[in-house]
Amino acid sequence: MDVQLVEHATAVGGSIAAVSESKAGESFSFPESFRETWPYRRADRRGCCDQALRENRAVPASDTHTHTHTSTHLSPFHTHSPPMADIEQGSAAPLPADGAPLQEANGTDALNATAAKFVATAEGTALAYGSLVLMALLPIFFGALRSVSSSKSKVGAENGYENASDMPETITSRDAARFPIIASCTLFGLYLFFKIFSQEYINMLLSMYFFVLGILALSHTMSPFMNRVFPANLPNKQYQLLFTQGSGENKEEIVNYEFDTKDLICLAISSVVGVWYVLKKHWVANNLFGLAFALNGVELLHLNNVSTGCILLGGLFVYDVFWVFGTNVMVTVAKSFEAPIKLVFPQDLLERGLNASNFAMLGLGDIVIPGIFIALLLRFDVSLKNNSRTYFYTSFLAYIFGLGLTIFVMHTFKHAQPALLYLVPACVGFPVVVALLKGELTEMFRYEEVSPEAEASQTEEKTESEKDK
Repeated sequence: MDVQLVEHATAVGGSIAAVSESKAGESFSFPESFRETWPYRRADRRGCCDQALRENRAVPASDTHTHTHTSTHLSPFHTHSPPMADIEQGSAAPLPADGAPLQEANGTDALNATAAKFVATAEGTALAYGSLVLMALLPIFFGALRSVSSSKSKVGAENGYENASDMPETITSRDAARFPIIASCTLFGLYLFFKIFSQEYINMLLSMYFFVLGILALSHTMSPFMNRVFPANLPNKQYQLLFTQGSGENKEEIVNYEFDTKDLICLAISSVVGVWYVLKKHWVANNLFGLAFALNGVELLHLNNVSTGCILLGGLFVYDVFWVFGTNVMVTVAKSFEAPIKLVFPQDLLERGLNASNFAMLGLGDIVIPGIFIALLLRFDVSLKNNSRTYFYTSFLAYIFGLGLTIFVMHTFKHAQPALLYLVPACVGFPVVVALLKGELTEMFRYEEVSPEAEASQTEEKTESEKDK
């Protein structure tokens, strides 16, 4: 939820795996004995080919390439992210094979490539941040629309929601008050884990965990689209995965998941993306999982009223500011944590295409947390039954304004910024002002959504009272 830079190591295809701080910027220098036997000079080129070194020739600028010590940098708005830093990218020329000297093509001085400082172009920066804003808006918009349908289906299977995983989870005021505390404990726990245990093994476990979650989330995201494009002439068989405990009258269902052929196709496609992410950590696969997580979060996490939303956003506002400005815990976790919990977009895409390695980043928390509040306001609009979406569009535009303000402040002061510092006042303040102007403030704060359990309990009590009469 803060805007800053995370350093990463680039593998084949542009990995997004977080590692320790880069050594980009350190120039390579030859030993003193080399200086006495053959000339050398600093050059502006970024590197030279190993083959050219062995052949004792210089490489034209068009043939140079960056070696594997390339640094990848992320400029994030993310809860677990480090502070702003200069974007640097370096490559060091390898030592000559068999002591052969480095020479220019005309027989002049030898070549020693130094680390070059990468400066993102204005076009690349604008494209990266514009793409991040667009990707942030997509799960909020479509997740809010899907939350309306899921809200109407809370009662379960008889209304079309056959699986518990498809039913929304209602957040109460008590949950909202505890959430910043739980988040702080989780963050500090991860910090201790990365300090005590090996980062490699922890990230291996996290990769497998998010591999499974990502496949399920992406499959659920694709389901409505698959329902539209699935050919009607193909058989759509029904399946059920059932786990029970006990027998007879004491039998209890643990897992009862119903799915069909369309769900299996979605699962197969999602599995391909999952394998791609685990093997390559490619930024496109990361974004597919990240968008799926964000959309599912906005769709299935429901605030029960506006007051609960204000408590949640207010608590996370304090949480974000404290952990960003008060400690280095987020910095450490961000540099160590390897998971698709952010959206990334390369600032050097125009120069390097899909193999780009200099990323801007937006944390999923800055999408989901304001997103579930915006989705609540959409459901409030629907409850008014006046065919108006005033509060939804107001909060949606407020989110764009808050995110744009975050980017502006970051580039103006060249310092990390917690995005919720700007998003929370905008997303809460704008709809409240509109409600005041329309005279609907009381009605807004009286709007209430009950959880499926509470709704079922109320229905049972009503049925029993009717029987007693």
